[in-house]
Amino acid sequence: QQQQQQEAGASSMDTDPQRQQQQQDSQSGSSAPANSAAGHLQQSQEDQYAAFNRFAERHKRLLNAYVHRTPSLLESSFAPLLRAPKLLDFDNKRAYFRTKVRQHDNAPRPYGSLRISVRREHVFEDSFHQLRSRTPEEMHMKLNVTFQGEEGIDAGGVSREWYAVMAQEIFNPNLALFVQVPEQGTTFQPNPNSVVQSDRGVDHLDYFRFVGRVVGKALYDGQLFDAYFTRSFYKHMLGQALTYEDIEGVDPGYYKNLVWMLENDITDVLSDLTFTAESDFFGRKELQELIPGGSKIQVTEANKRQYVDLIARHHMTTSIKQQINAFLEGFWELVPRHLISIFNDHELELLISGLPDIDVADLRANTEYQGYNPNTPVVRWFFEVLSELSKEDLALMIQFITGTSKVPLEGFKALQGIGGPQKFQIHKAYGPPGRLPSAHTCFNQLDLPEYESKEVLRERLLMACHEGATGFGFV
Repeated sequence: QQQQQQEAGASSMDTDPQRQQQQQDSQSGSSAPANSAAGHLQQSQEDQYAAFNRFAERHKRLLNAYVHRTPSLLESSFAPLLRAPKLLDFDNKRAYFRTKVRQHDNAPRPYGSLRISVRREHVFEDSFHQLRSRTPEEMHMKLNVTFQGEEGIDAGGVSREWYAVMAQEIFNPNLALFVQVPEQGTTFQPNPNSVVQSDRGVDHLDYFRFVGRVVGKALYDGQLFDAYFTRSFYKHMLGQALTYEDIEGVDPGYYKNLVWMLENDITDVLSDLTFTAESDFFGRKELQELIPGGSKIQVTEANKRQYVDLIARHHMTTSIKQQINAFLEGFWELVPRHLISIFNDHELELLISGLPDIDVADLRANTEYQGYNPNTPVVRWFFEVLSELSKEDLALMIQFITGTSKVPLEGFKALQGIGGPQKFQIHKAYGPPGRLPSAHTCFNQLDLPEYESKEVLRERLLMACHEGATGFGFV
């Protein structure tokens, strides 16, 4: 019987080389239609997504209303919206984030508490030493804080106060971790000279890793953290590309000089400018080359755009790259990158720091005009529209014009500009009647066209503040 099976098996094998080649060609030919079918399927899926995207753009308001009422739609039939998050309202993205951040990798939240006991006068140092060695899994536990010598029992309130105190301490000038930019402004970015902190016996990058963990922990816990960073730093947190325009929020005067370079012929004007950047380490000046051999390469009319991109990248990325990477290492331990990426830089500020209380009447009382006056119809419509906006859109509008949603404690009369105190300004914008309004954040200035109706004004304003900040750039 075994011999018969072997003979049958042998007879079933075709030993004719020509027939074998024909069979191989047939199999090879059959794989081509399969590959073609897979390609058509992928193209079909892309076409379906593009069609859905066009539909979503036309019916954005209606779709967001459905998502607001039934958030689970984003995990089923409305899931393609997550591939185009700009079509989703901030409150819908925030609700989705809050739900999904605790379901990351489908891992349940660890049981137990993350207990720390700190002295109020040394809250940063005590918190650092007690949390630095904790694992990411332990950092996901419920925070329980005790302020030594105080009777408060943490049922949530003490933890909230700890976050509030920490938000102040990380920007303490004595720590030298962050610097206020622009001077007298309300936003911060890493201090390029923070290495001086290592003299205290702790690597300054360990502090940045810890601060990233604290900010990420606040997001994970749903706690507001009263910290306002520069646009460029938020983009680093999101992994988004930067453009040279982002330097306006770091150094408005320097940004103005770069714009002048790009808009004017610099031939025989900046003949001594090379591809270098000057650093200042407590009075000690050093030149750093932006590209290999940069000290010997003159900036010319032909290469000035490359220089602008490189010098902007140096100020916002290269000179503080170690600090940024250390912060992100701690931050991403608590906050999954793919979840945070649905936000833009303006929305991330609101997610971390919350929605501010904006007094439109106070803004109006501290506004200056050029080409308009307080009774011009388009000005009256503007403030009426602001009064009717949701809290989210109002915060985005203030961000669009001033660079941050943070309102000074003294109100809008204390707004800061490039040269010190600078009130909110509305300038008349000339040109095509349908153009979008534009803003100059270093001057707290809105260039507002004279629209024909309040409805057109509302539509143009919302489009500008929601979509006007997008663009391509460098990392």
